[in-house]
Amino acid sequence: MSPSWREPLPSPTEMAAWDRSAIEDFGIPGRVLMENAAREALAALAESHGPLEGKTALVLAGPGNNGGDAFALARLLDGMGASVSVLHTRPRKQYRGETRANLLLAARLGLSLELAAPGQALPEADIVVDGLLGTGFSGALKSAMLHLVREVNRLGRRAFVFSLDIPSGLDGLDGTPRPEAVRAHATVTFQAAKTGLLQPGAGEWTGRLLVRDIGIPRQAREAAPPRQWLLAPGVLDLLPRTEPAMHKGAAGRVLILGGSEGLTGAPLLASLGALRGGAGLVTLGCPAGLADAARAGFPEVMALPLGRGRTWDQDLAAALDPGRFDALVLGPGLGRSDGAGRFVQALLRRRLPPLVLDADALFFLARDAETASLVPPGSVLTPHPGEAATLLGSGTAEVQADRPAAARELARRFRAVALLKGAGSLVAAPEGDLHLCPISAPCLAAGGSGDVLAGLLGSLLGRGLSPLRSTCLAVYWHGSGGRMLDSLYPARGCLAREIADILPQVHKERPC
Repeated sequence: MSPSWREPLPSPTEMAAWDRSAIEDFGIPGRVLMENAAREALAALAESHGPLEGKTALVLAGPGNNGGDAFALARLLDGMGASVSVLHTRPRKQYRGETRANLLLAARLGLSLELAAPGQALPEADIVVDGLLGTGFSGALKSAMLHLVREVNRLGRRAFVFSLDIPSGLDGLDGTPRPEAVRAHATVTFQAAKTGLLQPGAGEWTGRLLVRDIGIPRQAREAAPPRQWLLAPGVLDLLPRTEPAMHKGAAGRVLILGGSEGLTGAPLLASLGALRGGAGLVTLGCPAGLADAARAGFPEVMALPLGRGRTWDQDLAAALDPGRFDALVLGPGLGRSDGAGRFVQALLRRRLPPLVLDADALFFLARDAETASLVPPGSVLTPHPGEAATLLGSGTAEVQADRPAAARELARRFRAVALLKGAGSLVAAPEGDLHLCPISAPCLAAGGSGDVLAGLLGSLLGRGLSPLRSTCLAVYWHGSGGRMLDSLYPARGCLAREIADILPQVHKERPC
């Protein structure tokens, strides 16, 4: 594993397998893991809330191991001088294993333990610990548990709500409430964040998310690596180092192919994204009659006029020498004319450098199966949800309902790296591994933002990074730039070219 640029993001099932391996393969008692979790939870609660001595704490313990963590934490809170009361959701005699052991220990220490009654109104407290349901919860909340979730949220108007592993009611896989969930001020999750905790919108329920190591051996984790990863700030270190004696030809030669009547701005923005991403030479190729408009007076962008007219056709592909370039970005502003479709198909029959298929190029892959079959293995596709739906023959709502599955299917079907854009952008490899970018920036929701990203990605491919690492770095870098713009334009209003302009500043400031 390479933890410097990505962190494991296991599903609840994968996390449960790590737990079992730690216990069965390496002999770590489950009670030790539970004690570790409770101690880390106590530290996380103190960090997020502040001093605990003298505070009243209501601890809610559910039926499973999450309840065991709650019983253990209640004991530690009592030891810190808090006034603790515990409500559990099943009779004492029904608890088993480590959870029962911690329940009995809490009782032996004289803590207040009470079985929650149906419809009970919960008492006020300074701190409410939510240990009702863990990441294994699925389906929908039953009426008794739904009542408790609503009671916790009522208390949360005044109390500090702290969830163990995941807010109860939140699906650990997709991060959606079923149908409601605890609204925590802070959530501590153990060993690694789970997939549902970092999905777009999950922060509304988790509050501040704290990840704490509970001692699952590295060997157990590496023996069963997850299929989903979280991009970390270290991904920015994948950018190739600049050498004092480097020349422009060694920094990557990128060709941007796009532009049509009324859409000449898109390939220019892609060109600016490539230049700001560090490419040494960027060439914009388009029909000759559009070349001056496409460059729009930017002398840094070289023009490659194709043919003599203002429209695309297959003959323009024959006039190209793709071998002159280190990377190619196809699609920004290309248009959807039949001639453009013939150009895309003719171009894909050529031997090409590392390729980014963006915007209108994706339209032709979806429209024509023969064109789709020509996509070179190892290319990168960059659809937004609507384009992904067209490529998959589904609806946008269906794509958004299960973004990981959509991204993986695109990567599998086209034997390419698939970047499914949007809040919580996903990068899928053909082998099935998925990478989540945790950055969402409102300033990036603007026309031309995706063109800049495509050009940035082309610049990284042109500098020799693999398609997967280029895409992971590009989406995190682009998102970090958007976050910096959010601080400059808190009410939005930035221009797409300003997204390109701020890219070099990201590596200077290194936001985390």
